[in-house]
Amino acid sequence: MALRSAPVRFGSIKPRLPLALPGMKIGLLGGSFNPPHDAHRMITGAARRRLGLDRVWWVVTPGNPLKSHDELLPLADRLRLSRELVPNPKIRITAFEQDLPSAYTAATLSYLVKRFPEVHFVWLMGADNLASLHHWQDWQGIAATMPIAVVDRPGWRLKSLAGRAARAMWRNYVPEQKARLLPTMRPPAWTFLTGPLSKLSSTEIRQRLRRGDDG
Repeated sequence: MALRSAPVRFGSIKPRLPLALPGMKIGLLGGSFNPPHDAHRMITGAARRRLGLDRVWWVVTPGNPLKSHDELLPLADRLRLSRELVPNPKIRITAFEQDLPSAYTAATLSYLVKRFPEVHFVWLMGADNLASLHHWQDWQGIAATMPIAVVDRPGWRLKSLAGRAARAMWRNYVPEQKARLLPTMRPPAWTFLTGPLSKLSSTEIRQRLRRGDDG
């Protein structure tokens, strides 16, 4: 998921998408998943339970154009590893962004709400991403496109809630105890979910692999 883009026209593109029926509540967790790990699974599980989601889509991006691809696993490998980690049929692994004219989050979400106007989408992110959300391309547009659920990450709660994006969106904050209402709310609307935390990150896993450390 990247940060700057020009306006996108979708035309007649037909990406391969998971099933999305009218009235469904679907969470979207985007990222490189390089590699996928237990923190991704914990964010997914927390969002499914607390928001009452019917499905969660892991949107595996082909690659962030603003980051180095030197250590980026092939897309096919990241898809395979994700499916092995979460075989639950209610969690769908998709790489439909590779068929879109832009790899930017704002464009991806805009496409989905236009393609499925009767589906209730929620954008899912870890608290670490909320802390840097104000750097994303058209982040205000992202917040205006669909509700956002932020899941706590170790060491990021205070930094993310004190960040520019959280402060700018504070009037649209939905208390955690009302999180189950979020998917059907009109954006902008967002909540912050607390619960069990995992310290794992894809960067840490790659560093361990380089060191040959299995612990």
